[in-house]
Amino acid sequence: MGFSSIISRFAISRKLLSSNPTSRSLPLLSSRLFTTHVDNNPSKVESSSLPASSAAYHVSSGGYMRGTVFWEPDRPLTIEEFHMPRPKAGEILIKTKACGVCHSDLHVIKGEIPFSSPCVIGHEITGEVVEHGPLTDRKITEKYPIGAQVVGAFIMPCGNCSFCSKGHDDLCEDFFAYNRAKGTLYDGETRLFLRNSGKPVYMYSMGGLAEYCVIPAHALCVLPKSLPYTESAILGCAVFTAYGAMRHAAEVCPGDSVAVIGIGGVGSSCLQIAKAFGASEVIAVDIQNDKLQKAKTLGATHTINAIEEDAVERVKEITGGGVDIAVEALGRPQTFLQCLQSVRDGGKAVMIGLAKAGAVGEVDINRLVRRKVKVIGSYGARARQDLPKLVKLAETGIFNLNSAVSQKYTFEEGNKAFQDLNQGRIVSRGVVEIS
Repeated sequence: MGFSSIISRFAISRKLLSSNPTSRSLPLLSSRLFTTHVDNNPSKVESSSLPASSAAYHVSSGGYMRGTVFWEPDRPLTIEEFHMPRPKAGEILIKTKACGVCHSDLHVIKGEIPFSSPCVIGHEITGEVVEHGPLTDRKITEKYPIGAQVVGAFIMPCGNCSFCSKGHDDLCEDFFAYNRAKGTLYDGETRLFLRNSGKPVYMYSMGGLAEYCVIPAHALCVLPKSLPYTESAILGCAVFTAYGAMRHAAEVCPGDSVAVIGIGGVGSSCLQIAKAFGASEVIAVDIQNDKLQKAKTLGATHTINAIEEDAVERVKEITGGGVDIAVEALGRPQTFLQCLQSVRDGGKAVMIGLAKAGAVGEVDINRLVRRKVKVIGSYGARARQDLPKLVKLAETGIFNLNSAVSQKYTFEEGNKAFQDLNQGRIVSRGVVEIS
């Protein structure tokens, strides 16, 4: 690659990037416990409940669909049949094509983070537009016509609250008050009802590990046909979370030194984003050599196995005193402390890993005060502003989607996917393909 090509690529990159339950163990995640509850005659469908446009678009699914349900810790995930979900004003029904496998779902499955149940898990999706909710604004229906390919963000902004009105979609009041607190959308109701009993089932974000899902339009972005459904699903959470941390929390600048602790789906995405921002040193810290080897292909200039050597001392040795920015992407008290100790005086420690409910991180108060160390939490990016930028980063090849996805699963293998995630067998990101 010539010097002019490097300068051109960097310019494109900068333009795009600027703007009390206790842990439960593996019986739940055993693949033999994964069960499917379906109609004895799957070919028997009722398409009359769908509007003409959507019924014609996906005749085979009719008025019902399947979704993966979490009931409670120590009880198996099951595939259940649901009445076809109905979008309301400002919402869109999506035929799901792919859904990422994320630790946030795993925290819920293991009972480490309380969430309303039963619920359909999955929050990192791509798919096709099937139906618009009644009275949905014409601008939305024109932007996302029937058949449009889309990617959805896990933080689904309402577009109307005080934070959304300021452009801070990542702090949307309704998303946290309704979806994360109650498992519903923003009228206080779920869109999921079991076919056999009619009982409601809650939604973790859009409840994406299902054949169809309803999502507020503000959380969507058109996906170019040049990008694949499966790999692009990670744009909605893994890459979305990494971008929010690097762009809005850390504010990475060219020449910064960055350490990322925990090289899973989100951590490995942080490596690529840091590289795209022009970080001079990108240090990957983990305890699995296969993940560290993969990190070298994603932008890491140095790797540290925290079992084999003191990670904090090694970071200081590489950088001459500590990094400008350290990112904690695992959600454990010990890595929280490592993150704080790895930053130089005046540096930023950015925390993006969710922990078990009630987990507490240790802070050296005197150093925090005297040496102006900044501790910043970051949950994700801003859907309306940032998701289109992430799509463009993937489209131009600045963010390599193919390298970021290491395992693929069928819809029926959802439980195996979470078992693999729980046991550290997914090197970067796993994605469930839904036909």
